[in-house]
Parts: sequence; C-alpha cells; structure tokens
Amino acid sequence: MTRNVIASVSVSIDGRTAGPDGDVSWLGPHIAALAPIFEGVWRGADTVVVGRSNFLGFEAYWPAVAADPAADPRDRDLARWLDDVEKVVVSRTLETTTWRNSRVAHDLVTEVQALKKAPGRDIMVLNSATVIQQLLAAGLVDDLRINLMPEILGGGPCLLDSVPRSSWTLAGSATSGAGTLSLRYVPVS
Repeated sequence: MTRNVIASVSVSIDGRTAGPDGDVSWLGPHIAALAPIFEGVWRGADTVVVGRSNFLGFEAYWPAVAADPAADPRDRDLARWLDDVEKVVVSRTLETTTWRNSRVAHDLVTEVQALKKAPGRDIMVLNSATVIQQLLAAGLVDDLRINLMPEILGGGPCLLDSVPRSSWTLAGSATSGAGTLSLRYVPVS
C-alpha cells in the first residue's frame, strides 16, 4: 500500500497564493477560522514536504508557539506536531537545516516517489505552491485541499499556472464562519 500525498494550499478568489511582492498578510484573518478543518487533515500525516521559503517561515515561528504555555491550545498542538513530524525541505540552495526532524531534498519528484513507497501515514504538502505545481505535473498528488479565501489580490503568483490538464472530482467541502470555503478534490481515475 502506498502513502497518500495531500497538498493543502490557501488561495484567493482569483487563484493567487500570495499578493504582489509576495504579500501573505491577507491570510491572517482567515487562518484561525480554518483551524478545525485543517486539524483533521494534519493529524493524519507523519511527513511534511515544504518549499524552502515556507520552511524558513515555519521554522522562525512555530517552535516558539510549541513552547509557549499561553498559546492557543489548538495552535500549540499544531506547533508540537510540526516540531515532531518528519520535515522534508525542497530546495536548490539550502544544504542543511537545524529544526529537529528536518532534512533537505534537492530532487522533489524522486523524493516523493520514495516517500510514497516507504512505511508511514499520509504525506502533507503545506502551502508550497511551486512544490504543489511540480507534484501535480508529475501526477503525485492524491488529495488536493484548496482553501478559498474571500479576497481578490489582483496580482501575485497563481497556484495553477503551468500545470498540465487533469480531471478531479469534489470529495468534500466545508465553510468557515469567516467565509472561507475548503474544497477537497481527488483525481479522477
């Protein structure tokens, strides 16, 4: 049995993963409302694949939350999971990492193919658009989770630019009180 690759990403109504100049501040007001939905996904994974930029941002933020007794309990649980989970950082330039249970991979497709065959639970790709694009192109995404945020950014990188055509079916959806729509798609066999 092979492990599933779950790609989870937040996008604006116009399909952007970041605004002009890489701005992601628009995500902040919506993330807390998604926590209950996202928690059900990350608890089933024991490996995270993430791009260098997201990894460096996560590494700078989450370890402190894991150690903060005053942090929101749900945030602290996620932070502790991120500390403990195997983290595979995809980068052409990064050579080493210091966050525990993390390592660098330079060949994304080969790495994910090997991870899918290895024992374990689900493999989660966290908000790394270029990683998700490459895995979609290689046909390695088993479950695509798109969190559609009620924002129009008018510029910035688009999630599905340069991804080859494929067919998917809606496997589930949920809405948050903040107007975010969480969509779950699986490939059509």
